[in-house]
Amino acid sequence: MNSCVILLCGGSGVRMGASQNKTFLPLGGVPALVRCMRVFASCCPHTVLVARKEDLPLLPPLLAHYHVAADALVPGGVTRQASVRAGLACVPADCDTVLIHDGARGLIDEATVRAVLRGAAEYGAAVPAVPVKDTVKYAAPDGRVLSTPPRDGLYAVQTPQGFRKELLVEAHRAARDDKTDDAGLVEAMGVPVHLVAGSERNFKLTTPEDYRMAQALFSSLPRTGTGFDAHRLVAGRPLVLGGVNIPFEKGLLGHSDADVALHALTDALLGAAALGDIGKLFPDTDERYRGISSLLLLQRAFARLKEKGYRVGNCDVTIVAERPKLAPYLDAMRQNIAAALETDVDNVSVKATTTEKMGYEGDGTGISAQAAALIVPAAPF
Repeated sequence: MNSCVILLCGGSGVRMGASQNKTFLPLGGVPALVRCMRVFASCCPHTVLVARKEDLPLLPPLLAHYHVAADALVPGGVTRQASVRAGLACVPADCDTVLIHDGARGLIDEATVRAVLRGAAEYGAAVPAVPVKDTVKYAAPDGRVLSTPPRDGLYAVQTPQGFRKELLVEAHRAARDDKTDDAGLVEAMGVPVHLVAGSERNFKLTTPEDYRMAQALFSSLPRTGTGFDAHRLVAGRPLVLGGVNIPFEKGLLGHSDADVALHALTDALLGAAALGDIGKLFPDTDERYRGISSLLLLQRAFARLKEKGYRVGNCDVTIVAERPKLAPYLDAMRQNIAAALETDVDNVSVKATTTEKMGYEGDGTGISAQAAALIVPAAPF
């Protein structure tokens, strides 16, 4: 069987409340359409992506970044059927089976895809479906219930929908109704469509609640990171900790403002997202970062986390210093960090301790800090 999937990626995200194409939204840090492509790559040798014209320039760098490939990138039409027809025109000539999948169903699994492929090979047309569990009402436009069909025999249909290529082409050629799915077009020709087992996880991202439920499937595995930093105390430098300027006769020596508390926290966050460390993102050989506020570096690191689809669950920072006494400044540090990480101050802990005069912290030649952070998937809107 030589198969091709037509992946429809034209969702605007309007009902989702998102500011971007909903198929680009991250699920566990990976865009929904990329998750689809990875699954289909194990089952289908060919992929055609159909997207809005304005989104097409975004696809090549996105696919290259995630090391996935498509045979063709095609501008979609005004309707879903027009988009499918545009994709069909780019399916390789030697393909005998075509799958149509909504890119917003980013939780598609290989077992479902293979079941559809087998069904299409055996029957000519197959779609995944799950039994309807809720009671269904048929109602008038004013909300008045007209009837209650029995649930037995009712199924919720999903994608991918699979067909022998020539059957799907003929169904679109004969189409008279642009408000039905591909299976409906085949049914209108009098050709039976067979159901195969779908998956409850294979739901479509349509509303913000859908997105939260999809993200929840990944948030059960939170990511944690730790960070550590230490700097020497010297005369002639301001002492900045947690973004707060603290009156003291010495300050920390470093390329930036040498804020050990924020450096440790930045490393904890970057580590949780596997994005390297502060030295990799903001090297001390770069003059752009000389004397820069570490609050700004923290904000930039957090922006990278948001790009990967994460938010901060909570964080905890411990500063180790014999002098000065830091208790009066801890709340201000928490406020600074909470603002930089766009979270509530209750999610930020900053503590200070001493080493009972042991080591470089104890003799006043340096200050160190360590941090722990937890990050979880977040909606980017």
